Amino acid sequence: MPMAKTMKNLESKKDVHYDAESDVFYIGMRGEEEEYGEVAPGIGVELDENEKVIGIEILNASGVFKPLIRTLQRKVVAA
Repeated sequence: MPMAKTMKNLESKKDVHYDAESDVFYIGMRGEEEEYGEVAPGIGVELDENEKVIGIEILNASGVFKPLIRTLQRKVVAA
């Protein structure tokens, strides 16, 4: 399947949300959650009945993404 078609299919089925008040970032796909587990401190995943990841939740998201954003900003300025 061509990558563009795959990405279009994924885009129509995903849910991306950031709650600034609680500083939680969530990425989810359609499906019913069967299990939830914390894979690292503040990072949880939701699994469906086939144990496929259908959601990722990141607590303290601004703290997690801040170093990444700084790195990307430096690379853009340097380019």
